[in-house]
Amino acid sequence: MNQKDLKILAYLRQDARMPLTNMSRKTGIPVSTIFDRIKGNDIILKHTSLLNFTKLGYNTRAHISLKANREDKEALREFLSKHESVNSLYKINNGFDFMIEGIFKQINDMESFLEMLESKFKIEGKQYYFIIEDLKKEAFMSNINL
Repeated sequence: MNQKDLKILAYLRQDARMPLTNMSRKTGIPVSTIFDRIKGNDIILKHTSLLNFTKLGYNTRAHISLKANREDKEALREFLSKHESVNSLYKINNGFDFMIEGIFKQINDMESFLEMLESKFKIEGKQYYFIIEDLKKEAFMSNINL
């Protein structure tokens, strides 16, 4: 990956909806080159929107680490990957199997979610941390000053 590719990625990380003509003007890279580099790579996994969950009425966000019984691990992974309250799901280490970012309307909803998990699956360990404020999010490789 060269400097041009890094510049293109940085601008996309800042604003994925920026017209390629604007990006071309700002970077000095021809529009056709930008288009070819974006289209012809497998680096960009998904175009999405970052939401303000609080303004949508979801006031509780938490990172939840779970350790499952060996027999339930795959079923739990499948369940979590489909559950509407799970925004992100990660396989992790250091004594836990999964970490999720859960989005809930209120703390009681998260407690109900955790109780439901423990009734359906053999959960051997859990830890959770409430997300109070996003201080930095999705900023890696977004530095345009390359």
